Amino acid sequence: MKSSRLSPAALYLIVFLLVSSCAIFTNRHTALLPKGTFSADETALITGRDTAEPMRVFKTDSHSDSILLRSKSSDVDPVADSAILKKLIRGMYLTVTDSASLGVGIAAPQVGVLKNVILVERSDKKGSPFETYLNPKIIQYSKMKQDCREGCLSVPVTRGVTKNRSYSILVEYTGFDNKPVREMVEGFTAVIFQHEIDHLNGILFFDHI
Repeated sequence: MKSSRLSPAALYLIVFLLVSSCAIFTNRHTALLPKGTFSADETALITGRDTAEPMRVFKTDSHSDSILLRSKSSDVDPVADSAILKKLIRGMYLTVTDSASLGVGIAAPQVGVLKNVILVERSDKKGSPFETYLNPKIIQYSKMKQDCREGCLSVPVTRGVTKNRSYSILVEYTGFDNKPVREMVEGFTAVIFQHEIDHLNGILFFDHI
């Protein structure tokens, strides 16, 4: 009877083919995953609520809330996620303008969603409208600083004066057409941007005090 054992060369070839096929499958599977998609929990939080009511504000006096508030957010895709994104923005707006909150800005992590979305009250524009910014990042800070008394919807009671906020900043963000936009902002509005973008990186204002 002949031996059924394979030669070393044949074994090597089989192992190589198996590893290669696994790698190809993994790459194809990863490529199929939509970039910037909301997680199942985030989707449920955004869609499984009364859309006429404000969202719950996550606060630092809760251990579980604090863990999320200290986490980094990820980018959104304004085209692929437009339906859920619109509901999130509406919920954030109702929250920041609610009489129990009345803030000048809000970031998605403050309502439990780890996505790079902020709303800013543009006091530098007529009517001080709230505007939405997707995937914002500060690409340039002025050397000139300003003192500002800050508070936060997510930080109960605590207030303080930050002294290292730049007077002007160059902000880059994604438009709803998925194209990049750049804007120079200054004064108190620049402080709001810096405060809210900090939230996207798990930073709270008292870290600056």
